[in-house]
Amino acid sequence: MDALAGLLDGVRARGAFVLRLSLDPPWSMRIQDDALTLICQTAGSSVVITDSGDEFPLTAGDIALASGACHYLFTCAAGVAPQLVIHPGQRCTTLAGEDMRFALTVGVRTWGNSATGTDRAVIGAYEGRSEVSARLLRSLPPVLVVQAGESAPLTELLITEAGCERTGQEVYLDRLLDLMLIDTLRTWFDGDGVAPPWWRAGEDAIIGAALRLIHHNPRHPWTVANLANAVGTSRAVLARRFTDLVGEPPIAFLTGWRLALAADLLRSSDRTIAAVADQVGYGTPFALSTAFKRAYGMSPAAYRTGQAAGQVAGAAPA
Repeated sequence: MDALAGLLDGVRARGAFVLRLSLDPPWSMRIQDDALTLICQTAGSSVVITDSGDEFPLTAGDIALASGACHYLFTCAAGVAPQLVIHPGQRCTTLAGEDMRFALTVGVRTWGNSATGTDRAVIGAYEGRSEVSARLLRSLPPVLVVQAGESAPLTELLITEAGCERTGQEVYLDRLLDLMLIDTLRTWFDGDGVAPPWWRAGEDAIIGAALRLIHHNPRHPWTVANLANAVGTSRAVLARRFTDLVGEPPIAFLTGWRLALAADLLRSSDRTIAAVADQVGYGTPFALSTAFKRAYGMSPAAYRTGQAAGQVAGAAPA
């Protein structure tokens, strides 16, 4: 499992929130749900304005990805005061708190102030998070935009399917949304996006192979020496090249990956701490606990309890 696969393993759509918007100006809504959100502009125009004042105009065919790192306005134009607020769980209210979930329904999974709105978009939101996904999400800006023509032609399919009620529709939409997320991230990273170092490093013949070994076999007792041997280079070359391309030494990267996997297992399963330690490559629960506390500031047991109480994932450094 590489970091992109890990992102979807952490936030993979399951009963995803997918909604078609159909709006006539003036319209504006404040988004404060903290969700990873795809905004696919299908007609007309809009603008995403973050709380820091950055503006991202969208025209038909553009796709914006909001990483959930900040709140923002989604509006027809700058200067239009918000009329609605989107809360966690995709709950929609007026500024006064009046529930608007059903008041603006204009069709199957279609919502807005006009069934034939001049500004139209499809929204897909992921509510879940994980530590594996957090490692990738922390490398993203609050909002990124992939312009029309740069991405695979998945939007039209999503538009059509979102307006249908058919057998298996929920799973179909989930997988479409996942494909759009993968395609958007690939397109942005491979274009002008500021990719994290390990993204580019994956293309290197030696370091890419080393990263794949780490991602797919975290339980193996890796050392710099046996990792170098596995990819056919010297220990010195691997250590230097890995650090130059990835931004941290091989064992530091391995440790971060193991601990992210451990955090997700603690959050999503009832495995014992000993079983988690064994699965991610720590010989004893004590060894895992020591490393985990150093990275997360709490023991694995405390982390599991905190997650159960609703603590947000993503506490460890990138």
